[in-house]
Amino acid sequence: MAAVGLIDSISELSGMGVEKTGTSIMAVTFNGGVVVGADSRTTSGTYIASRVSDKLEPIHSRIFCLRSGVSSHTQTLAKYVRNYLSQYAVNENSEYPEVGVAARLFQVMNYSNKDFLRASIIVAGWDPVQGSQVYEIPLGGSMVQVPFAISGSGSGYIYGYCDANWRPNMSENEAVEFVKNALSLAMSRDGSSGGISRYAVIRPDGVTRNYVSQSDLPYRG
Repeated sequence: MAAVGLIDSISELSGMGVEKTGTSIMAVTFNGGVVVGADSRTTSGTYIASRVSDKLEPIHSRIFCLRSGVSSHTQTLAKYVRNYLSQYAVNENSEYPEVGVAARLFQVMNYSNKDFLRASIIVAGWDPVQGSQVYEIPLGGSMVQVPFAISGSGSGYIYGYCDANWRPNMSENEAVEFVKNALSLAMSRDGSSGGISRYAVIRPDGVTRNYVSQSDLPYRG
């Protein structure tokens, strides 16, 4: 696999930093998988660039990343990592590459380019080696494995809710409801988050995607 580090084409990022994913994103492990979720609003300053963007980005068949920060930066990171991880999976003859490898790729590239990148990433998924995993890679390129992660402009409104309501070994239904409620609360308070709430359930046997329309959100500001 090619060396991982500095992004080759800086021109991909220069002059493209207007549109931002002012957002609410989260991921949580449960007993048997991972639930990832996000709002669907993308902003460019005070202008809402998209009301129905899809922020749940697949990196491999059982690995997703959630992006916040400058859109062009996070999209470029995801593109590079997806390519590197595909090469790794082929070289290792692995149908399900390790989630930690994907997270490490994001971490190395984020740290190596920390002077000009504005990107915060959550990596979540399942692999046969370590099972369900969630990793948080904030601005600057550190990395930590956590049972659940929240990020984006809406996350500051729901830290208390998440700390009070998360518990280990939740069932799939409990984890889905936890994500739905937390995102709905964030979207009701944060002016840069909104639209519909999308979520995906990642299990060993596959990925199921769904959404909650605005009218069905548990909390509406």
